[in-house]
Amino acid sequence: MADNDDLKALIRTIPDFPKPGIQFRDITTLLLDAAGFQTTIARMAVATRGPVDLVAGIEARGFLFAAALAAPLNAGVLLIRKDGKLPGVTIAEDYALEYGTDRITMHEDALVPGQRVLLVDDLIATGGTARAAVRLLRKAGAVLEQAQFLVDLPDLGGADALRGEGIAVDALLSFEGH
Repeated sequence: MADNDDLKALIRTIPDFPKPGIQFRDITTLLLDAAGFQTTIARMAVATRGPVDLVAGIEARGFLFAAALAAPLNAGVLLIRKDGKLPGVTIAEDYALEYGTDRITMHEDALVPGQRVLLVDDLIATGGTARAAVRLLRKAGAVLEQAQFLVDLPDLGGADALRGEGIAVDALLSFEGH
C-alpha cells in the first residue's frame, strides 16, 4: 500500500487545541479535497479483510467514512450514536472518560447475529469509544474482527488496546504525540 504521505499533507495540525499541549489533527481539510477523500476511501476499501455485511460508523465523523466505504464494499451502514439520539429501542454501552462516563447506543435490531461488521472512525486516540463500540457490537451478535481509522495517535494506545481485544486495526495515517 502507498505510504499515504499524500493524504497526510491534506490534514491540518492546529496547535494547542482544545487545550495547551494538544496537537489537534483537523481532518476537515482532507474532506474538502475531493480527490483526497476519494483516495482515502479507496485505500480503506483495499485494506478491508474479507467481505463485510455492515460498516459501523461512530458518531459523528465516523459516519462520513462508514457511508462512503460501505458503497464499494457493497455493505450497509450501521450508526453508533451518543445516548438519546436514536428513536426506537436501542442497546447501550457505557465507557469511561477522563472525568466521568459516557454512553453509546445502536438500534436493537440494527444487525442480525452473525453478520460481519467493520468498525470505522476518523481517528483513534485512547480507544475508549472504539472499545465501547466493539463491546456493543459483540453484545448484539456481530462478528467483528477489524477496525479502520483514517488517523492513529499511537502514543495514546487506543489501537493497541483494540488489538488486545482481538481486533485487527488499520489506520492510513499515524501522528506522534497527543
